[in-house]
Amino acid sequence: MRFVTFSGPDGARRPGVIDGDAVRPFDPSIASLEAYIALDRTAQAAARAALGPPIPFAHVTLLAPLHPKKNVFCVGRNYLAHAEEGARARGEFDLKLPSVPTFFTKAPTAVAGPGAVLHLQKSVSPEYDWEAELAVVIGKRARDVEADDALSIVFGYTCLNDVSARDLQRDHQQWFKGKSLDDTCPIGPWIVDAADIADVQDLPIMLRVNGITRQNGNTSAMIFDVKRIIASLSRGMTLEPGDIIATGTPDGVGFAMQPPVFLQHGDVIDVEIGGIGTLTNTVHIA
Repeated sequence: MRFVTFSGPDGARRPGVIDGDAVRPFDPSIASLEAYIALDRTAQAAARAALGPPIPFAHVTLLAPLHPKKNVFCVGRNYLAHAEEGARARGEFDLKLPSVPTFFTKAPTAVAGPGAVLHLQKSVSPEYDWEAELAVVIGKRARDVEADDALSIVFGYTCLNDVSARDLQRDHQQWFKGKSLDDTCPIGPWIVDAADIADVQDLPIMLRVNGITRQNGNTSAMIFDVKRIIASLSRGMTLEPGDIIATGTPDGVGFAMQPPVFLQHGDVIDVEIGGIGTLTNTVHIA
């Protein structure tokens, strides 16, 4: 099942479910996808049973599935080949991998939707880069989750592009500012029910810029798998329904290329994850 947030002919923002080539909206009493995710399983089943009539895709615009109130949680350097390419680009030849996940966050105001134009400011950074990532959506309030139980609190999965201003990452000596600029966290195009993903650690993940493949990996190559990420993040810290966790990116980012390649005005970026779908955005730099 694929869950979406969309605007219909009336322009209102509504949650719904993909049904063939149409969207079926939830009852108006469910104001957002976040509200649906927060329901217990019985109430969720009742909401799905009461879906409204289908609205053809031609009459809807898909929006970011979630508009989180909290920062998006992110994991850095979670694919070995990406960690290695980054070290080479920085002139570091003694790569030391972390023993626990490296967490940082992206501000909620960075979130953008599928098909959206990413408005980036040239005066802020000339070094906008791409990062295709699998994003995990939490479905239950939980803390101190054991790794073996971690997937039980997952609602679903979606695509995320962790657009990054590389010079700001360097200049500020931490990642938050360079990762949190407006429109640098597109997600979507929908959230796939966790029950529909047979093995989250065996999903092909790729990114294309103007049709050229730049990243081509698989979630099997994660250093810390989804279970370990959730267990580590939730230790002493409460996770809530609708929280988003970006799980890291494979190798193939622009700053590690020789010479480095960064996003340009008019570029079209596709993030494609097997079993989930394709997130497409166009870059506008001015």
